[in-house]
Amino acid sequence: MERITVALRAQDPISQAGVASQLRTRPEVSVTEWGEGDDSPQIVIVVVDTVDEAVLTMLRHIQRTSASRTVLVTTDIDEQKLVSAAECGVAGVVRRSESTPEHLVQVIGTVARGEGHLPSDLLGRLLEEVGRLQGQVLGPRGLHFTGLAAREVDVLRLVAEGYDTADIATKLAYSERTIKNVLHSVMTRLQLRNRSHAVAYAMRQGLI
Repeated sequence: MERITVALRAQDPISQAGVASQLRTRPEVSVTEWGEGDDSPQIVIVVVDTVDEAVLTMLRHIQRTSASRTVLVTTDIDEQKLVSAAECGVAGVVRRSESTPEHLVQVIGTVARGEGHLPSDLLGRLLEEVGRLQGQVLGPRGLHFTGLAAREVDVLRLVAEGYDTADIATKLAYSERTIKNVLHSVMTRLQLRNRSHAVAYAMRQGLI
């Protein structure tokens, strides 16, 4: 089995040494120094107490300067800090109280495969936060997390129901030119091949 290369970044030397000693005995991973050699490690583990601006700056630097995926080990995190960390490229989060060698190696493997990992309770609260943002912030502005505006969703729903451009224009009180422009914009922006592909996308997003 090929070992996953892992580099460590911690806010203090004791945490750095502690996590390194846990991982160096594991056959699944190979611990390397950050910046050693020309290749980026597959995973960077960042060990912190809380996610503050200094930590976000560190995460952005890792995101900009390497192809590594990041696992954040932290004492304190809530859904808002999680959103900020995700925007900086974090793919996995582990609470320090749960960071046994076995669990940490499991999360490293999950993230190395291109997947993500969150504590289950934090995932639930994140979904609630996403729903709140959609309802209170994006929705009133006609926006969706899917990347579709409310008008675009309305057009795609009618396309899925079999209406042609003229019918959709009549139902939504727009010109046919506007409907064509809406569809063209959606397909160009989301790289969709045709109307059927656009409808399929909307269905996968749960909009239809």
